[in-house]
Amino acid sequence: MTWGEITEETLAAAAEMIGVPLRRNHMQWIETASRDAIRHFAWGIGDNNPLWLDPDYGRAGPTGGMVAPPCLLYAVDSTIVAPKMAGVQWIYAGTEWTWYDHIRLNDTFTVDVKMTKQEVKTGRRFGKWALQTGELDYLNQHGQPIAHAVGKCARTPRGDGGKRKKGEETKGHVPHRYSPDELADIENQVLSEARRGAVPLYWEDIAVGDHVPAVIKGPLTTTDIIAWYSACQGALHYGGVHGDALRYRRRHDDYHINEATGAKDSAGRGHLEASTGRDVGMGGAYDVGPQRIAWAQHMLCNWIGDHGFLHRLAVDVLRPNMVGDTIWWRGEVVGKREVGGAKFLDLMVEARNQVDEISAKGTAAVALPSRQDGPVPLPLANG
Repeated sequence: MTWGEITEETLAAAAEMIGVPLRRNHMQWIETASRDAIRHFAWGIGDNNPLWLDPDYGRAGPTGGMVAPPCLLYAVDSTIVAPKMAGVQWIYAGTEWTWYDHIRLNDTFTVDVKMTKQEVKTGRRFGKWALQTGELDYLNQHGQPIAHAVGKCARTPRGDGGKRKKGEETKGHVPHRYSPDELADIENQVLSEARRGAVPLYWEDIAVGDHVPAVIKGPLTTTDIIAWYSACQGALHYGGVHGDALRYRRRHDDYHINEATGAKDSAGRGHLEASTGRDVGMGGAYDVGPQRIAWAQHMLCNWIGDHGFLHRLAVDVLRPNMVGDTIWWRGEVVGKREVGGAKFLDLMVEARNQVDEISAKGTAAVALPSRQDGPVPLPLANG
C-alpha cells in the first residue's frame, strides 16, 4: 500500500474495520475519575466550577458528591476512531455526545468502540478524502451506561492543504493583531464569566429564544493547548514518547516526517508547530477539536447550574481555531419538551472567533428541574 495516500486499496482496507471491536490502549489517558483526574481536566479547559473541584461543595448540593465535567470522558477515550490509512492525516471533525448520568468521583470505566461508517468525499481543499465515524459506549464499574459518543474524523493526505511549487512557501495564517481596547474587552468578558451554581434554573422559567451567556476562550496560546494535552491525552494519541513512540510507529505507520531531521515525528506536531500546521493544510498551529467542544460543555454547565444536567451535545468542528484566535461560545433555546418525566430544553450552540467566523456549531439538550415535578430524574433515558 502507498504510505500517506488515499487510494481505493487503502480505503478498502479501512472499510474492513467497520463493525470490528477496536483495541484502545493508546487512546485512553485515564480509567478512573479520580479527584486528581477531575481537577486536572477542569484546569485544562479553564473551568473552575466548584462542582468539579470541591468535594465539600458537591456533598452539600443536588449531586450528593463531587462529579466530573461531562467531557472528562475524552480522557477515558479520545473518541478518535480513524483506523488504517498509514501516513494519512486525521483531523477531528466533531462529536455527538449523549450522557445518561453524572460521572461521579472514583467511577472507573470500560469503553466499547467500533467504526460504524466511512464516507469518501472530494473537495477543493483536499481533493479526495474520507470521513470515518466511530461509536463508543462508556460503562462504569457497575456496568451502567454513562454515555454514548459518536466521533468523526476526516482523513486527509498530508500536505494537500498547502501544496506548493519548488521554492514557494506554503501560505500561512496571519494572526489577528488586537488593539489594546480589544484585549481589555476580552479580559473583562473572561473575568466576568457568569455561573449559576447552586441556584436552580427551572424549566418553567425559560422561553424559546432565551440566550445562554457566553464563555470566552482566548486569545489562544500554545500553553492553552499544552494544558489540554496534560489534562486529557498526554502524548498517547501520537504513540507516546521515546521508545514507546518508536514501537508504536513501527506497528501503525502513524507519523509525520520531520523535514529538518528526516526522522519520524508525532503526527500531532501541527497543533504546536506552525510549519507542520501549514503542511497539513491548517495554516499554522491550531487547537484540538475535543478541546473546543469541551469549552461548549463549560458554557452549558455554567448556565444550567448544579441542578441541571447536560444530556446531549453534538458539535461539528468547522475550521481550525488558530493560536492567537479568540472564541465566543454562545447558545440559544430553540425548543422545550417533556419526555418520560424529564423536562428538556433544546439549544443551538455556536463558536465564533474575533472576526465573526463560525468556528464550530451544533445542538444540545439539557434537562432542568421543574417547579411542579421536582429534580431531574437520573439516569436519563434516551430523550
